[in-house]
Amino acid sequence: MRIQKDIVKFNVGGRIFQTSATTLANAGRDSFFGALFDDNWHLQQQLNNRHEFFIDRNPDCFALLLDLLRIGDLYIPSNVPERLLYKEAMFYGLIDHVRSAKRGPFDGNRLKLSKSVAGRASGDGTAIRAGPDGGCCVAHGSVVHVFDWMLEEHPPINLDYQRVNDIGWVNAEHVLISACERLGRGDGGMGLFSSSNGDLRYKFNVVHDNQVKSYTAVALSFSPDYKIFASCKGRSNEYGIGVWDQVTGKQMDFFYESPGWSLGDADKLQWLNGSSCLLVATLFPRKDSCYISLLDFREKRMVWSWSWSDIGAPLTVDEKNLRISGGSVRWSSRSRLMKGKMPDEPCYPKLALHNGQLFSSMNDCISVFCGPDWVLTSRLRRSYGGSICDFSIGGDRLFALHSEENVFDTWETPPPPVI
Repeated sequence: MRIQKDIVKFNVGGRIFQTSATTLANAGRDSFFGALFDDNWHLQQQLNNRHEFFIDRNPDCFALLLDLLRIGDLYIPSNVPERLLYKEAMFYGLIDHVRSAKRGPFDGNRLKLSKSVAGRASGDGTAIRAGPDGGCCVAHGSVVHVFDWMLEEHPPINLDYQRVNDIGWVNAEHVLISACERLGRGDGGMGLFSSSNGDLRYKFNVVHDNQVKSYTAVALSFSPDYKIFASCKGRSNEYGIGVWDQVTGKQMDFFYESPGWSLGDADKLQWLNGSSCLLVATLFPRKDSCYISLLDFREKRMVWSWSWSDIGAPLTVDEKNLRISGGSVRWSSRSRLMKGKMPDEPCYPKLALHNGQLFSSMNDCISVFCGPDWVLTSRLRRSYGGSICDFSIGGDRLFALHSEENVFDTWETPPPPVI
C-alpha cells in the first residue's frame, strides 16, 4: 500500500488540526478518512482555498479520535461525555477502533466488571441475550428491553401480555422473540422485531395440513446456514421442533415429537455445528420428566436420547460435539438432583462454553473452567443484586442478569497495554 507523506490540515468546528496521511490511513478504507484517498492511496484534492478540510463536528472528540489513530490508545477526559465520543466515532467510521481500545479480546480469566444497569420493571427478568455488536436484550414478562453496545436503551418491545419464552439475535438490527399463545386470541408464536425501534417485521407461521396454526414457541436456536429452530406447542398435532428459513421467514420443516417425548416443551435447543444435529432438552422444573435428545435433520430421526430413568449412566454425548462447534454453547441445568436443596424460586445453574472456556453460574457467582480437565481458574462475583438467573456471552462481553434487584452486569476484558 503506497501512502503519500502529505501533511493534512483539518478545520474542525473552528480548531485547526494537522496530521499525516499515514495516520489517517490507519482508519481504514471504509472510514470517513479513507474516503479522502483515491484507489492508490493518494490524497485527494483539498476542499477549500486554505488547503483545509472543514468538518462541522465537535473538535474535542476529534482530537481524541486522532490520537487513537496515532498511538492506538484512547483516553477520555472527564469533560468529554462518552456517549458524545461514541456518536462522533460512528460519524467518522471509527467505532470498531474505539471498541478495540476500550476492551480487549474476550478472556474469562481477565474479565472486569464494567457497568451495572438497573431495570425499569418490577419483578424478575426471564432471560438475557448478548448481541453481536456488544449490546444485549432482556426479556421481562411480556416486555423485551433492548440495549445497544453503549448500553443505551432503545424503545422496548411490548407483546401486550404475551409472556416471552426466549429471545435471540438474528443480527445486530433484529431480534427474534418466542412467546406464549393466548387462548382465543390466535397470537403467540415467533416474531422478528427491529432492535432499534421495536417494530414487528415478520411473524413466523406453523403450517399443518396446509393450514396456518396458532402455537406457543418456547426455545430458540440458530444454525450457521441461516436456519431458525424453535420448540412448538399447538392445539392439535403440531408438537415438536419447527424449522424456518432465516432470510425468507418460510417454514422449511417440522420434526414431530415421538410418543412419550416432549419436544414441544423443550426449554433449551442447541445446534451442534459440524454434526447437523440439534440438541433438545426438556428439563426440570418445566416438566415432571427430564428428556435430552439429539435430532439428525439429514435423516429426520432421533439418533440419541436420554431420560430420567438413565440418570445412573454417564452423559458423554456433548464433549466432542461442543468442542468442535467453534462458537458459544449455552446450557441450563434444571435437574431433580437440586430439588429440596435450593430455596424457593431458585436461580437454576447455567452453563456456557465459549472459545474453549466453560462458564457456570451458581447463586450469585459465575465460575470459569479451562484446560482439558476443566480446572477452576477464576470466579466472577459482585457484592449486590442477588442470584444470577441467566447470563450470556457475545460481542466480547459477558452479561449477567440478577433476580433480586432486577439489574444486569456487564463484564469486559480490559485492553492490552499500549507499548
